[in-house]
Amino acid sequence: MIAAWLADLLLLLHLAFVAFVVLGGFLVARWPRLAWLHVPAFLWGALVNLMGWVCPLTPWEQRLRRAAGEAGYEGGFVEHYIAPLVYPQAPADLPLGLVLGVGVLVLNGLAYGRLLRVRFKNRAESC
Repeated sequence: MIAAWLADLLLLLHLAFVAFVVLGGFLVARWPRLAWLHVPAFLWGALVNLMGWVCPLTPWEQRLRRAAGEAGYEGGFVEHYIAPLVYPQAPADLPLGLVLGVGVLVLNGLAYGRLLRVRFKNRAESC
């Protein structure tokens, strides 16, 4: 019972981390000091996807699920939980890690690019 509860809690933590990786750049626009946490997080998220690595939270969740008598799952967290939502009819040969890794980099590049443009514009206007 406790293992199942911990696995669910870890799933929520993992999901929150993925959301932070993807959308955190827009939070940095509101709270700039958050960049110290977000930049390493989104670089890690991009690398995990681009390199085909397994996030350490995934095997931990799977072990907890098996300890609770539940079935684990094959593959990574993103492939199991996120991909079916984002790409429900994804072709088998779709390089999902590449698509998601590049997507994280592009989305956060846009967010940080906008943030830097606004900051430089404000700094130039105040001079």
